[in-house]
Amino acid sequence: MAELGIAVVGEGAIATGLLQWLRGHASVRVAGLIVKPEQLAEPGPARSLLPAPAEIVSALPQLAARPDLLVECAGHGALKEHVIPALRAGVSAVVVSTGALSDPELAGALEEAATAGGSHVYLTPGAVGGIDALAAARLGGLERVTYVGRKPPGAWQGTPAQDSFDLDGLTEAVVIFEGSAREAASLYPRNANVAATVALAGLGMERTTVQLVADPGVSENVHTISASGVCGTFEITLRGAPLPANPKTSALTVYAVARLIDNLARPVSL
Repeated sequence: MAELGIAVVGEGAIATGLLQWLRGHASVRVAGLIVKPEQLAEPGPARSLLPAPAEIVSALPQLAARPDLLVECAGHGALKEHVIPALRAGVSAVVVSTGALSDPELAGALEEAATAGGSHVYLTPGAVGGIDALAAARLGGLERVTYVGRKPPGAWQGTPAQDSFDLDGLTEAVVIFEGSAREAASLYPRNANVAATVALAGLGMERTTVQLVADPGVSENVHTISASGVCGTFEITLRGAPLPANPKTSALTVYAVARLIDNLARPVSL
């Protein structure tokens, strides 16, 4: 297969971890890093991981050569700013910020742009497993899907939970949110990408029940999916170590993106 050329949007913890993993990958060429205009001249850990020919730009058209794939690692705003224009231009994209698709208008715009440009959107499973089984069960007939996200209290700082709970003073687990996946992804966009992914694979944003928990008794990010339907029932729990640079994100998120890119670069994948 020909070398897969990619451009990465963002230079946070996920992008940095991904670039670290991609160093030396024989079949993937990192063509560029896309950052905010005001950050072009600022140093950052992701930049030291770029191969020598890679460019640092603020928009995809500024790259000397168009990549085969755009990899979004920059948050919900990057979908409108970078992903949709790339799709329209015929460049397929990997989307990490699946929670953004809780906005039906944005989800529709992504699909329309991909259709118009003859490109494709790849959604990553992020920090959770079992998405393949859940999607397969949907085809057979799902009746119930529940997702519970349990994280240390500190991981919920900077979210609506800090206005309603004394996160630093918790001595026992507290449910900080219960509702639909659409509500969860809207209120907790940096924490609920998994909830949106589960919903997209299963019963949809409205029919997927989500519970978010602040638990001082855990040090990992704990994700539990329960589902039942025509194909039977299953429950999967993952206790993921958080990224040291961002406790709101599980380390597995980085490798979910890496696996997707690795699969696209190989003639045979699983």
